[in-house]
Amino acid sequence: MKILDWYILKRYLFTFLMMLLLFIPIGITVDLAEKVGKMIENEAPFGEITSYYINFTVYFANLLFPLFLFLSVIWFTSKLANNTEIVAFLSSGVSFSRFLRPYLIGATIVALFAMVLGMYLAPIASQGFNEFKFKYLKKHKKVQDTQDVYQQINDNDYIYVRNFSPKRKQGRKFTYEHFEGNELKYKIFAENIQYIEEDTTYRLTSYVKRTFENGKQIIEKVRRKDTVFSFKIEDLAPVEYAAETKAYGELLKFIESEKRKGSKNIGRYEVVKLKKWSLPVSIFILTIIAVAVSSVKRRGGMGVNLAFGISIAMIYVFFDKIFGVMAEQSNFPAIIAVWFPNFLFGILAIYLLQNAKR
Repeated sequence: MKILDWYILKRYLFTFLMMLLLFIPIGITVDLAEKVGKMIENEAPFGEITSYYINFTVYFANLLFPLFLFLSVIWFTSKLANNTEIVAFLSSGVSFSRFLRPYLIGATIVALFAMVLGMYLAPIASQGFNEFKFKYLKKHKKVQDTQDVYQQINDNDYIYVRNFSPKRKQGRKFTYEHFEGNELKYKIFAENIQYIEEDTTYRLTSYVKRTFENGKQIIEKVRRKDTVFSFKIEDLAPVEYAAETKAYGELLKFIESEKRKGSKNIGRYEVVKLKKWSLPVSIFILTIIAVAVSSVKRRGGMGVNLAFGISIAMIYVFFDKIFGVMAEQSNFPAIIAVWFPNFLFGILAIYLLQNAKR
């Protein structure tokens, strides 16, 4: 790499790091000011609060990585343009494509880090962040579907619970059906199901089992029966943020399992999975847009570039959130919801880059 490459690359990474170090404390301060009352009211221990804000830092840094990078690139590239350094580079015979190379190298470094963060580190932070939030900040908010829970456990078995209490690990109006092919072999009814954690068994009350053999029905009734099933009671209704807390390999298995169960939250889980790939790609797209926008010296100076950049960032976030919610709350395809903002802004990046070259 030449001196030009090192000069821009160091400015790229250093400004991005400074942007993170600047905004993260501001984010923590705002969040603490908003939630300190609930923390005190619910007697959150200082150690857990500290752990929460460590997880908060990783969680939101992962979400806002591309935008922090976008603003930092606009900032330092505008300074280069205002100091006529870019004019000097291009006047020396360096093409705009060659000038862009260190930016793309920097984007590659940041994208690889963002990929590792999103696939392995952010899920750990998300677990602690959400557990604290629902334990101390949203104590009465429901985080699971607990009414009319219907799940396919495997290829042959289906379960249903009318009411489910995650805290007590207990359900009401339980039904278990076992099929072989299209034929129902037996069906279990119980007024209540209780998970006994000490010996990993289930206690069924008002137990009724109907077995179908050779056109005959055999009925077994007992007041109480302890038995074993192939599922855990928590599997009946995963928490709404379950996908966010799993490393990439675990997430793929989790989604496949939830598809077999017929979960209605597949759209939400697919969005989480696809964003682990779309976010690193967005780093390249936003870097190119930022360079194309801020490499020209304007009459209004750096402020004009920053205003334009912030407007683009807000539009990007708007599209990202709107399409994400559509995929989570409806049958809108998750792959379109996640990749459409990148596709749209990729076209914008190509257009702005061609104008900048001219």
